[in-house]
Parts: sequence; C-alpha cells; structure tokens
Amino acid sequence: MPAIRVGVRELRERMASFPESDTPAAVTRRGETPGIYVPARRKRAESANFSELKEAADGLTEALADIQEDELVAEFRQARRRGRKSNNGRQR
Repeated sequence: MPAIRVGVRELRERMASFPESDTPAAVTRRGETPGIYVPARRKRAESANFSELKEAADGLTEALADIQEDELVAEFRQARRRGRKSNNGRQR
C-alpha cells in the first residue's frame, strides 16, 4: 500500500478524513518528511486492541520499506545543520 504525500497544512485542513482512510500519508514540510501518519482502522471507539495496533505497525513497516538507513541518517544530519545555522543568531 503506497503512502500518499500530504503537506502539513493540508493534513491539518483535512484531518477529519484521514482516520477513515486505509492509506498511510507521508507528511511533508518544505519538501522534507518529518512524519508519517498510519491510520489504525477501528470498528468502534472502544475496540482498540492488539490486532489493530499490529495492523497499524504493519502499515508503518510497509510505508518505510523503501527507506535506506544511510539516507535517513544523512537527511537527519542535513536538517539538523540547517536548524543550527538558522538558530545561530537567536537568543535561547
């Protein structure tokens, strides 16, 4: 099940529709993916159980299948450097 790409703003605007979907969403911000939304299908609000959590975990595993660890680490380091550069002139 391929993930769809959705911006943070669009996710916020359409948040109510995402839990009804079976498709994971790669949440993007300025071209980077800071997170992935994996819906857990529930029949009733009180029915959250182990099988539903396992289904959500399997969906996450499938969504992350094409990601290489080296690429992820390099992207993280790059984002961290950009964050440090933008914070250099700010008071903490």
